[in-house]
Amino acid sequence: MATFHFDFVGPERTLYSGEVEAVQLPGTEGEMTVLPGHAPVLTSLKVGVITVTEKAGNGKRIYVQGGFADIGPKSVTVLAERAAPIEEVNPAMIDKEIEAAEMARDATQDPAKREAINSQIVQLREAKHTLSL
Repeated sequence: MATFHFDFVGPERTLYSGEVEAVQLPGTEGEMTVLPGHAPVLTSLKVGVITVTEKAGNGKRIYVQGGFADIGPKSVTVLAERAAPIEEVNPAMIDKEIEAAEMARDATQDPAKREAINSQIVQLREAKHTLSL
Protein backbone atom coordinates (compact mmCIF):
# COMPACT_ATOMS: atom_id res chain seq x y z
CA MET A 1 0.00 0.00 0.00
CA ALA A 2 1.13 3.59 -0.61
CA THR A 3 2.59 5.56 2.29
CA PHE A 4 3.29 9.15 3.28
CA HIS A 5 5.55 10.83 5.82
CA PHE A 6 4.12 11.63 9.26
CA ASP A 7 5.76 13.87 11.88
CA PHE A 8 4.23 14.35 15.32
CA VAL A 9 5.89 17.04 17.39
CA GLY A 10 4.94 17.64 21.01
CA PRO A 11 6.11 20.56 23.11
CA GLU A 12 8.91 18.53 24.70
CA ARG A 13 9.88 15.99 22.04
CA THR A 14 9.15 14.43 18.69
CA LEU A 15 6.75 11.57 19.37
CA TYR A 16 6.73 10.08 15.88
CA SER A 17 8.52 10.48 12.57
CA GLY A 18 8.25 7.97 9.74
CA GLU A 19 6.38 6.51 6.80
CA VAL A 20 2.77 5.47 7.47
CA GLU A 21 -0.26 4.17 5.59
CA ALA A 22 -2.87 6.21 7.50
CA VAL A 23 -3.37 8.62 10.39
CA GLN A 24 -6.64 9.16 12.25
CA LEU A 25 -6.92 12.62 13.83
CA PRO A 26 -9.34 14.09 16.39
CA GLY A 27 -10.12 17.31 14.50
CA THR A 28 -12.19 20.01 16.15
CA GLU A 29 -14.69 19.62 13.30
CA GLY A 30 -14.76 15.83 13.60
CA GLU A 31 -12.61 12.73 13.39
CA MET A 32 -10.72 12.39 10.12
CA THR A 33 -8.58 9.72 8.52
CA VAL A 34 -5.71 10.83 6.31
CA LEU A 35 -4.49 8.57 3.51
CA PRO A 36 -1.79 9.12 0.85
CA GLY A 37 -2.84 11.74 -1.70
CA HIS A 38 -5.10 13.66 0.71
CA ALA A 39 -6.06 17.17 -0.33
CA PRO A 40 -4.14 19.93 1.51
CA VAL A 41 -5.86 20.91 4.77
CA LEU A 42 -4.89 22.77 7.93
CA THR A 43 -7.04 21.76 10.90
CA SER A 44 -7.03 22.29 14.64
CA LEU A 45 -7.11 19.31 16.99
CA LYS A 46 -9.16 18.65 20.09
CA VAL A 47 -8.39 16.40 23.05
CA GLY A 48 -8.26 12.81 21.88
CA VAL A 49 -6.18 10.01 20.44
CA ILE A 50 -4.21 10.02 17.20
CA THR A 51 -4.01 6.56 15.65
CA VAL A 52 -1.04 5.94 13.37
CA THR A 53 -1.22 2.93 11.03
CA GLU A 54 2.28 1.99 9.95
CA LYS A 55 1.03 -1.06 8.03
CA ALA A 56 -2.10 -3.20 8.25
CA GLY A 57 -2.39 -4.54 11.78
CA ASN A 58 0.52 -2.47 13.13
CA GLY A 59 0.39 1.02 14.55
CA LYS A 60 0.64 3.39 17.47
CA ARG A 61 -1.73 5.54 19.50
CA ILE A 62 -0.78 8.97 20.86
CA TYR A 63 -2.80 11.04 23.34
CA VAL A 64 -3.10 14.69 22.29
CA GLN A 65 -4.52 17.82 23.92
CA GLY A 66 -5.01 20.39 21.20
CA GLY A 67 -2.75 21.55 18.43
CA PHE A 68 -2.77 21.69 14.65
CA ALA A 69 -2.36 19.27 11.75
CA ASP A 70 -0.88 20.37 8.42
CA ILE A 71 -2.07 17.79 5.89
CA GLY A 72 -0.77 17.41 2.36
CA PRO A 73 -0.76 14.69 -0.31
CA LYS A 74 2.72 13.40 0.66
CA SER A 75 3.03 14.33 4.33
CA VAL A 76 1.26 15.22 7.57
CA THR A 77 2.76 17.25 10.39
CA VAL A 78 1.07 17.54 13.79
CA LEU A 79 2.16 20.25 16.23
CA ALA A 80 0.60 19.43 19.59
CA GLU A 81 0.01 21.68 22.58
CA ARG A 82 0.37 18.65 24.87
CA ALA A 83 0.91 15.02 23.99
CA ALA A 84 2.11 11.67 25.30
CA PRO A 85 2.39 8.11 24.03
CA ILE A 86 -0.75 6.24 25.07
CA GLU A 87 1.36 4.02 27.34
CA GLU A 88 2.26 7.07 29.46
CA VAL A 89 -1.35 8.17 30.01
CA ASN A 90 -3.06 7.17 33.25
CA PRO A 91 -6.36 8.00 34.98
CA ALA A 92 -4.71 10.28 37.53
CA MET A 93 -3.16 12.38 34.75
CA ILE A 94 -6.51 13.01 33.04
CA ASP A 95 -8.31 13.54 36.36
CA LYS A 96 -5.69 16.16 37.27
CA GLU A 97 -6.29 17.94 33.92
CA ILE A 98 -10.06 17.90 34.52
CA GLU A 99 -9.62 19.29 38.02
CA ALA A 100 -7.33 22.10 36.79
CA ALA A 101 -9.80 23.00 34.05
CA GLU A 102 -12.71 23.06 36.52
CA MET A 103 -10.74 25.38 38.81
CA ALA A 104 -9.93 27.70 35.89
CA ARG A 105 -13.59 27.72 34.86
CA ASP A 106 -14.73 28.55 38.40
CA ALA A 107 -12.16 31.35 38.66
CA THR A 108 -13.40 33.31 35.64
CA GLN A 109 -16.52 35.38 35.16
CA ASP A 110 -16.06 35.71 31.38
CA PRO A 111 -18.90 33.71 29.75
CA ALA A 112 -16.86 32.99 26.59
CA LYS A 113 -13.92 31.63 28.62
CA ARG A 114 -16.27 29.55 30.77
CA GLU A 115 -17.83 28.04 27.65
CA ALA A 116 -14.42 27.24 26.14
CA ILE A 117 -13.24 25.61 29.38
CA ASN A 118 -16.48 23.61 29.66
CA SER A 119 -15.83 22.32 26.13
CA GLN A 120 -12.30 21.31 27.15
CA ILE A 121 -13.66 19.47 30.21
CA VAL A 122 -16.11 17.54 28.03
CA GLN A 123 -13.27 16.62 25.65
CA LEU A 124 -11.09 15.43 28.53
CA ARG A 125 -13.90 13.25 29.88
CA GLU A 126 -14.53 11.83 26.40
CA ALA A 127 -10.82 11.08 25.99
CA LYS A 128 -10.74 9.32 29.36
CA HIS A 129 -13.74 7.23 28.33
CA THR A 130 -12.21 6.48 24.91
CA LEU A 131 -9.02 5.29 26.56
CA SER A 132 -11.13 3.08 28.89
CA LEU A 133 -9.36 4.48 31.92
